[in-house]
Amino acid sequence: MNMSPRKKPFSLSARHIPFAACIASIALALSGCGGPAQDEPHGHDHAAEGAHAHDHAPSPEHDHAPAAEGEHAHVDEVHLTPEAVARYGVRTGRAAQTALQDSVLAPARVAYNAETMAHVGSPLRGRVVQMKVRLGDGVTAGQELLVIESPELGEAQADLLQRRAAVLAAAPAAELAKAAWERAKGLHERSQGIALGEVQRREAEYRGAMAAQRAAEAAATAAQNRLQLMGMSKEQVDALLTSGEISGRFAIKAPIDATVVQREITLGELVGPDRESLLVLADTRSPWVLADVSEASLPRVVPGTRAWITLGTAGADRMEGTVVLVASSIDPSTRTASVRIEIPKGGSALKPGMFVQAEMLVPVNGGAQVVAVPDEAVQTVEGGPAVFVPVKDEPNTFAARPVRVGKTIGGVVPILEGLAPDEEVVVAGSFILKAELGKAGAAHEH
Repeated sequence: MNMSPRKKPFSLSARHIPFAACIASIALALSGCGGPAQDEPHGHDHAAEGAHAHDHAPSPEHDHAPAAEGEHAHVDEVHLTPEAVARYGVRTGRAAQTALQDSVLAPARVAYNAETMAHVGSPLRGRVVQMKVRLGDGVTAGQELLVIESPELGEAQADLLQRRAAVLAAAPAAELAKAAWERAKGLHERSQGIALGEVQRREAEYRGAMAAQRAAEAAATAAQNRLQLMGMSKEQVDALLTSGEISGRFAIKAPIDATVVQREITLGELVGPDRESLLVLADTRSPWVLADVSEASLPRVVPGTRAWITLGTAGADRMEGTVVLVASSIDPSTRTASVRIEIPKGGSALKPGMFVQAEMLVPVNGGAQVVAVPDEAVQTVEGGPAVFVPVKDEPNTFAARPVRVGKTIGGVVPILEGLAPDEEVVVAGSFILKAELGKAGAAHEH
């Protein structure tokens, strides 16, 4: 059986044709009468335009003002009410001419400042009889750290006293020998009452006594120097020579103002010069940060470069430092070089051994100045970058201006073309201007 397809009934939507137009069309179809063919689409177009105008009529509550009759002449402009400007935080500023800086990121670790460290050892052998500091204590230069009792020190002091006694004994003997020689020499010259050989013998005795005196003085000086090498000061040696009292106890003192960061001894332990260090002192207020910078980024990092250090903990504050040294060689296994960053006093939050991130700020294009705006000021309009600038003599009216931009660096966009230095531009809230411009464009197309 041959069945013809069921025709779909034709319907008109009031959304596109006004109700009056629908009634007129139906009446004409039923009566078989119609106007000229060329008049029908003309009447239909007006109805459609009326429908579109109704659909896109601006609301009284809309933030931007209705378009004026010269809308085609201001298609790239947006006008906001003062309330909308305040609500969306639309703010203008000047396009600054500045030297852009890029950032070089590198993993880093914290270390003690080797220039403010001291390894404290013992210059003599002995036993620790008193500990005066503990781990973590702050010390000042000249403060006693520990006391050592050393038989070696006592022996050296006794040796000095003996040498000094030998000097005191050698001096009178030399004076006596000198007097005997001068007496014999005078007698021989006046009356030949003494043989020349006797005069020469006494001269030899005198010269021998002088040599012995000088040897005794040299031995005493050597013994004194030995005590000073062991750590006794000149004042302590003079006190020993004056009192003659031997004391084998010796106090080791701090050479710098610092903190005790390492302690390798306990009370009663035997120590000696062979031990590299008994205590390690360091100034923890100015640590070093050692960053591993890649080979590609290394040429841009030089001493004096400003740097920021960020801890691995979330929300930690950044600390400012300065690059003071760039290694002269590359690690062949990692293809990185060590860059030393110094943190000024106040970086006590950094603990040696921590892993941190270093951000070094380096100039772009040799530090040449360019016109730049915050990245929030640049929007994409009609497929390209643009900024919004205030329209002269029209308050709260802004025009979109196409620009040519460079690479965004640190939240700042260089403007290569389209914006003059110090020109006023929207720096905050430009997103709402883009949105309103898009709505106006859509309305214009309809």
